[in-house]
Amino acid sequence: MKAIILAAGRGLRLNGACGDIPKCLLPVGGQSLIERQLRCLRQAGIRDIVLVVGYKSNHVRVACRGGVRFVDNVIFDRTNSLYSLWLARDMLADGFIVMNSDVLSHPALLDRLLQSRYDDALLVSLQERHMPLLGEEEMKVRVEGNRLVDISKSMPPSQCHGENVGIARFGPEGARLIVHLMNRVIARGGYGEWVPRVFQEFVVSRPLHVVDTGGYPWIEIDFPGDYHRAVAEVFPMISGRPPGKSAAPGPYWRLEG
Repeated sequence: MKAIILAAGRGLRLNGACGDIPKCLLPVGGQSLIERQLRCLRQAGIRDIVLVVGYKSNHVRVACRGGVRFVDNVIFDRTNSLYSLWLARDMLADGFIVMNSDVLSHPALLDRLLQSRYDDALLVSLQERHMPLLGEEEMKVRVEGNRLVDISKSMPPSQCHGENVGIARFGPEGARLIVHLMNRVIARGGYGEWVPRVFQEFVVSRPLHVVDTGGYPWIEIDFPGDYHRAVAEVFPMISGRPPGKSAAPGPYWRLEG
């Protein structure tokens, strides 16, 4: 199994919370987000790892050197995650896992996805009735049974069943369909689309099963409040440390140039 980590973004919506470094190098508990993802993948037995890099890619290469391949998105500032994954399209034929580099998650979530009996599966945090409605920024999902029906940020919160975590897997047949759909979106100029755009089209032709998080902690980091919550609340739940003891910013905090 191959893993593709999408790590080209700068993180402008963090409004300087990460200084002038790529978002994937945000430190949490003394390690960057990308280093935590690499360790999680390797612990799960995945050694074939590709990083799609863009903003200050030299810093990411230094942090992740050794046993990792790189693909450069040189127009990262004018494109989105779909284009980054499309750049790696020639590496996807045998099946793959795709991850967003701005997600901090419990290692058990990757295990749940890998242990799914379905080749094509999406990790989803299903909502319970007592939970507040999701907002405009969350990538919302609608499911029927254990299959994805729709995925979109613009979905009315009252109609969604949960939130996309940002980690998915595809077997060889599903991978071929994903590449076909990406080619079609890019051909019509969809450089600014998110990866879930092709998931919408995927489910028209082939089932995409959902795997629930099972209550394990995770967070996608887009805004300063997300980062503070990741450090103060989510990381302690992952590491077993008491809240407030999750460590100060790590060594990448001072990267410059």
